[in-house]
Amino acid sequence: MTPPALPSRLMLSTLLLIAFSGSAWGARVVVQMDGIDDELSEAALAAMELSQYAERDVSRSQVRRLYNRAKAQIAGALEPYGYYNAKVDGELRKDGDNFTAVLHVDKGPPTLVEELSISISGISEDLKPVDKARAAFLPKQGQRLDHAAYERSKAAIANALTNVGYINADPVAHRIEVTRATNSAKIVLDWEAGLRYRFGETRFEGSQFPDSFTQPYVPWDVGEFYDNDELLALQQRLSEANYFSLVQVRPELDDATDGQIPIEVILAPAKRTVYTGGVFVGTDTGAGVRAGIERRWINDRGHKLEFDTILAQRLKTLGALYRIPFPGRDQHSLNFGLSYRDEVTDTSESQIFRAAISDSSIWHGWTRTIGLQFLTGDFTVADQPGNTTMLYPEVSLSKKHADNVTFPRSAWSLTVAARASQDGILADTSFGQITADAKWIRGIGENSRFIARASAGYSTVGDFDKLPPELRFFAGGDRSIRGYPYQSIGPRELVPGNTEPQVIGGESLFVASAEYEYYFTEKWGGAVFVDFGDAFTGTDFNMNIGAGLGLRWRSPVGLVRADLGTPVNNEYQDGVQLHIIIGPDL
Repeated sequence: MTPPALPSRLMLSTLLLIAFSGSAWGARVVVQMDGIDDELSEAALAAMELSQYAERDVSRSQVRRLYNRAKAQIAGALEPYGYYNAKVDGELRKDGDNFTAVLHVDKGPPTLVEELSISISGISEDLKPVDKARAAFLPKQGQRLDHAAYERSKAAIANALTNVGYINADPVAHRIEVTRATNSAKIVLDWEAGLRYRFGETRFEGSQFPDSFTQPYVPWDVGEFYDNDELLALQQRLSEANYFSLVQVRPELDDATDGQIPIEVILAPAKRTVYTGGVFVGTDTGAGVRAGIERRWINDRGHKLEFDTILAQRLKTLGALYRIPFPGRDQHSLNFGLSYRDEVTDTSESQIFRAAISDSSIWHGWTRTIGLQFLTGDFTVADQPGNTTMLYPEVSLSKKHADNVTFPRSAWSLTVAARASQDGILADTSFGQITADAKWIRGIGENSRFIARASAGYSTVGDFDKLPPELRFFAGGDRSIRGYPYQSIGPRELVPGNTEPQVIGGESLFVASAEYEYYFTEKWGGAVFVDFGDAFTGTDFNMNIGAGLGLRWRSPVGLVRADLGTPVNNEYQDGVQLHIIIGPDL
């Protein structure tokens, strides 16, 4: 016998086919149920004993008994979803040796939360984690009663209390009172918070460093109120330090005494020396290779040493960095760097040696860097040779936030910097400069992102000809105005040996971009963009616009962006430029 055809989803019906077999005969039962949607239907089928006998031999009398129980089982399965007055009717039809069980479900009106009472006694101050958990409680007054949401919300409040130190908070009342006659419910929750515990001693095990080095990473003092967020902060600091392959921060709740919780930190050393290398291609630099060596610690005070080099068609660099960390809440470090950079662009060439010292720390949530830069070398701009020596202090502030490191859908970053030199103090000219760079990313729906960025800068210079290319402002290129070659936008000057004005760079900069991405699969997407702005001197601002299309690939090594851009109504540039960028958004 062929089972009845499945009814359409619009009828909100569900069929369950169960084959019963015995040693002497076989019976088939088709269960046909309608009146409820998929979620409720799944719950009802899971509650029916009929569905549990799919692989078991039963007699015909057992089939009848199972059918008779099904109505009550379906009604009971709907109660956790807030339907306490469901009605089920139907019939059990015999078709030869087979049966068809027809069940019509009327879930009835939902039971609504008429009263919600949440009280926590013994808390002397407002605590944001607890307040947030209370505010997010579901179901709220006036909403349909949902037992699963109730249990999740109750657990969230209990966890929030534990996370701020109330590890023995006692739920003295937790009940749901349902009045079937009025389809209403009352939720009553009451906790007795009890003693709020504080941080005890922190013990480190497995570290390659003495306690005098690791203890300053701890972001709390003994006796401060316990806070689970501080444990996460310690774990993040130790992980980001790059000294350890294993970091586990555990509160010893069972050993809590005298109102204090001791903390145990389990560590394992990371690989001490790391070698990196690879090939790359960039529109601005050409194809190349990069390599690096990092000595993650060279002594028991955690000092670090790094070497890196790039050999590309238009860029060659060699650098060394020695870092002295001072573990603590402000993540303080002292950095010494040496580098050599040989770069060739369409507008300039430069061979610059640089020495730098900087002091970096966290200041009011920002990364603050104060340093001194010394650079000297030769350069050519617009076929005009020059050389320079510059000593200048520099200060920068930066901050960024992202909901996901590799592919953010809610993120932003902001960096501001200032630098200045004085002619005669190991500097060939006086100058002052400020810069700002910002980026904003926001997800749109499930498959799209909008990305905006902007860069601005202003300089005042005594002798502009003594300013090396890296301290001048140019526009154009992968991270500037796409559709234009790298550093091809800026003030122009007619120089000997050229029939057309050549780009020499400017004293000011303003560049902005708007981009929309749409991902048609999990890994692949497309983009449209418009970039605009100028590098200029004085008030001679000329709007340069680039627009185009791009391809996006979320590769194992990071986001790959391949863009085709073209200038819009520009007297100096035309055609199509390919731009390739590999790496994170921020």
